[in-house]
Amino acid sequence: MRRFGVRLLMALVGVCLLGLYLAVGVALVELLAVLFPGRPDLTVLVGGMVGSALFFGYLSYRVGTRRLVTGLGAVELPRERAPWLYRRLDGLRAEMAVGDPRVFVASLPSPNALAVGAGEGVVILDRDLFRILDGDELEGILAHELAHLETRDALVQTLGSSLVETLSGVLFLLLFPVGLFLAGLRRVGTWIAGRRPEPFDRHLVRVHYRVSQFVVVLLLALTLALRAHSRRREFRADDRAVEVTGDPLALARALSRIRDAARPRQGPLSSLYIYGQEEEDALTRLLATHPPMDDRIERLVERTERSMARIPVR
Repeated sequence: MRRFGVRLLMALVGVCLLGLYLAVGVALVELLAVLFPGRPDLTVLVGGMVGSALFFGYLSYRVGTRRLVTGLGAVELPRERAPWLYRRLDGLRAEMAVGDPRVFVASLPSPNALAVGAGEGVVILDRDLFRILDGDELEGILAHELAHLETRDALVQTLGSSLVETLSGVLFLLLFPVGLFLAGLRRVGTWIAGRRPEPFDRHLVRVHYRVSQFVVVLLLALTLALRAHSRRREFRADDRAVEVTGDPLALARALSRIRDAARPRQGPLSSLYIYGQEEEDALTRLLATHPPMDDRIERLVERTERSMARIPVR
């Protein structure tokens, strides 16, 4: 009898909670109706969201170079310290639509290189590249990075990432109340069934996790498209580097030496490096920012073989 009374009491608590949740929901709807009396135009709403995402993405792109250089502890390389490097850089610039980028050196987690900025941007080289690469190989790496500056790849990637992040935030804000409502119904059902529910903070953590997962699934297509673009731009930068240097094997050797020197780490700068993370299974390879290094080297070797085959034999 006592057990029946406890279960009845728990069921009453569940019903009361349901009423409370409904009352809070109605109050929030009424509040939104007061704050936003007119129905917003969908075109204006979407345009504003996209415009703000692009604006803040561009702002981050413009101010991010100095923060990146500082964060990596990079030091500018004076022209008088490496005149041979600047001679090769000047020769590449004469063939490409770039300004006069500043060259920095830094101690990166592994031998690598990256370029940020448009036109007159910044090229950052790991110190170990001067040890493991010869002059022609380093010139190939420089040409690859200048190709990224020439096509403003970092800007496109930043704007794309900003759009995806903004859309993720908007979707999360829209779906989180739905998740809370469903979690509340589940909590009410637990009380009515006579079972002791979990603490409310655990419900919040679970709702946050599930909603985040749902948003990731919804935006998977956009994320895959952005990562596919990132991989294509690496191939394009390789091709452009070969076009201006005329030596695909030098770039292939450079990539091979960088690959053998160390494995890259994942992180927020992975998409900017010449060598990014590489994954084995199909899904993670689709989400990778870089194509497999072996594929890039193989393309360069095949390009050399095709060029050699076109040379007439006398």
